[in-house]
Amino acid sequence: MDSLKLPAWMSGLAGGQAMTAPLLIVMILAMMVLPLPPFVLDIFFSFNIALAVVVLLTSFYTVKPLDFMVFPTVLLVSTMLRLSLNVASTRVVLTEGHTGPDAAGKVIEAFGHFLIGGNYAVGIVVFVILTIINFTVVTKGAGRIAEVGARFALDAMPGKQMAIDADLNAGLIPEQEARRRRTEVAQEAEFYGAMDGASKYVRGDAVAGIMVTVINIVGGLVVGMAQHDLDFAQALKNYTLLAIGDGLVAQIPSLIISTAAGIVVSRVASDKNIGDQLISQLFSKPQVLTITAVIIGGMGIIPGMPHFAFLFFAALLGGGGYVLTQRAKVEAETPEPIPVVAPPVESEEATWQDVLPVDTLGLEVGYRLIPLVDKAQGGELLKRIKGIRKKFAQDIGFLSPPVHIRDNLELKPSSYTISLKGVEMGSGEAFSGQFLAINPGMVSGTLEGRATIDPAFGLPAVWIDASRRDEAQAMGYTVVDAGTVVATHLNHLITSHAAELLGRNEVQQLLDYVAKDAPKLVEDLVPKLLPLSSFQKVLQNLLAEGVHIRDMRSIIETLSEHVIQTQDVNELTSLVRVALGRAIVQQLFPGTNEMSVMSLDTHLERLLMQALQTGGPDGVGFEPGLADTILSQTDLASRHQEQLGLTPVLVVQPPLRLLLARFLRRSLPQLRVLSQNEVPESKIIKVTSLVGSH
Repeated sequence: MDSLKLPAWMSGLAGGQAMTAPLLIVMILAMMVLPLPPFVLDIFFSFNIALAVVVLLTSFYTVKPLDFMVFPTVLLVSTMLRLSLNVASTRVVLTEGHTGPDAAGKVIEAFGHFLIGGNYAVGIVVFVILTIINFTVVTKGAGRIAEVGARFALDAMPGKQMAIDADLNAGLIPEQEARRRRTEVAQEAEFYGAMDGASKYVRGDAVAGIMVTVINIVGGLVVGMAQHDLDFAQALKNYTLLAIGDGLVAQIPSLIISTAAGIVVSRVASDKNIGDQLISQLFSKPQVLTITAVIIGGMGIIPGMPHFAFLFFAALLGGGGYVLTQRAKVEAETPEPIPVVAPPVESEEATWQDVLPVDTLGLEVGYRLIPLVDKAQGGELLKRIKGIRKKFAQDIGFLSPPVHIRDNLELKPSSYTISLKGVEMGSGEAFSGQFLAINPGMVSGTLEGRATIDPAFGLPAVWIDASRRDEAQAMGYTVVDAGTVVATHLNHLITSHAAELLGRNEVQQLLDYVAKDAPKLVEDLVPKLLPLSSFQKVLQNLLAEGVHIRDMRSIIETLSEHVIQTQDVNELTSLVRVALGRAIVQQLFPGTNEMSVMSLDTHLERLLMQALQTGGPDGVGFEPGLADTILSQTDLASRHQEQLGLTPVLVVQPPLRLLLARFLRRSLPQLRVLSQNEVPESKIIKVTSLVGSH
């Protein structure tokens, strides 16, 4: 591959392609504002005609519409180029038209004299006919085909996607080919939709051409007679020829590009270009050519008919039919080679390679969100996910598995799903280019937009346009973009499911990392005194209740100290929590020595101690009435704490902590249950709510 490097000048040319579109737009805008001399107008008119011919020939040699995917943009830019040329030429025609037919350049003069013989009446008729053909036939037909094509493409998308999935599941195509086909299906629908919209510009261009021509004639008469003292006949001749020449030099490229649009959207899927299809399908049957030659020859011998023209084409078609007939006879007489039957290929046996592993963390997006996760298009969400994993490692204490991202055309275009070990654990919608205004509960007004719910925290929110971002912030809304919405949702889910993300492999990597600085500390515990599985379970118990595991040295030292007395994972977890008590309290009450917490009523505490002695830490023996009372009273106290702006924390006797934490975790996930021996002596406990006092 190294031997195929481009020369330096070609590399520079390729690098300059990115500047072509901006320069063309600047040129179009400049022509509308700045006066141009006739010579420059000739250059731009010639460029416009050349561009139209290039587009037409390109449309002939495309095999499928997506080969010319940029065509809707070309249609729009070429239309704006013609309109800007009309503006520039009108300025020259009205200011210099009194000097003669070459006032606006040689191109307009040539179209005004050579094509219509200098007769402005003929020019008007030719111009109107060309405009009618372009407006009512070519452009309207191409637009209708694009409209119907877009509708059928959208209707066929589910079936095509199912066929792709069926081929993928059957093993006929690899994953990469399936992804390419899915992208092609989506691009085809978008292409026809864009062509439908772009064709409206060409129809408007035809109307604008008529209006500009009429305005040039009327304005030229006024300017020529009032400002330059020309008589009516001379002014009418000069300005009409210039206006018609100007109109023709714009309408002919417009007609060419409209024809190209019709060719692109009207072609049927095939592996041949238009030229090959015309020859192979229109002139391949000798019977058709022979019968047509007889009919045309018969018309040629009728008196009064142009004999030479008809007889010439009759001979040409007859000769073509004869040649095709002789070729068919030769092919029929040539014996066909006996095909060598290849032995049937046995289908491969299933192997372990066919078993696809389940991704620990997965993110699937609809096709409109692909730019957020496509590295080639900037992919801002990719950078955010890297930041999420880094912050997760810093806050929680271990490195989460990577997030495997893929597109899924079965999802809604703006939808996404987040999965854990192959099971969906969250989904939502994010609209690229819009912003989500989240109501934190104290906004000063309402916003118009698509009402929704923040997928991460369940707050009411509204999707708004970018133009209303400042207005939403002024009202007190929290405004974030689509990438931040997905990233925040992903961060919330992996943080709340940290215990499930800590697998055996992650635990081993964590121990290996700690062993680099304290190898003896790790060797004395795992696996000598405590199996790796038990150590993993202790860490998962901590993570399940929102306790980070960054202080791995304290965790290992505590386990090493008590593992000889007990191997019970729950007891070891409780002992580790006591050792991490300062960090747990600091996480819940940062920057203060006073802890405003909830506590149990004495009577309720006595009942729970009895239930614990009866049923054990799993809560067996809980009476239904007592369970409902605990749940409702705790919920009421938690709401009271949140209204006061406090974190809902329940402090209980050490034997009750595990029992209540497990019982309340499912219904009140925001509640934290601490034991009294986990609270450092330097902290002051202030009881603001009693559970069970009502």
